[in-house]
Amino acid sequence: MKITLQRRYRFSASHLYRRPEWDEAENRARFGKCANLPGHGHNYRLYVSVTGEVDPVTGFVVDLGRLDALVQEHVVEPLDHQHLNVAVLEFREGGAIPSSENLVLWIHGQLADRLPPGIRLDKLRLEEDEDLAAEWTA
Repeated sequence: MKITLQRRYRFSASHLYRRPEWDEAENRARFGKCANLPGHGHNYRLYVSVTGEVDPVTGFVVDLGRLDALVQEHVVEPLDHQHLNVAVLEFREGGAIPSSENLVLWIHGQLADRLPPGIRLDKLRLEEDEDLAAEWTA
């Protein structure tokens, strides 16, 4: 029987929505205040859900210390207190817009292939604030 475990993580980061090939008016029309230089920040909440069999010895789906270390190294440390447009290669000028949607896809790329054997990444939920979140589901 498979069980899904969910763990929450937090980090703070800033970002800017802006396409360098668009003029100021187009950036403003498409992104509104999110195009204001130099950017703005959020206190993000990331929910990581993993699925696997319960280990009969430990009673756990996954070793939480191992999961925490993985998320800390590959997601929280690279993003926390950073400007996403600078800290993440994919979000640099001319790259992807660091929206919640694109950020959750980036996080998926950081975690999916690094989980312990027998553990599957099932869902990611990234809350930018109380009113906006993006989810990836397997």
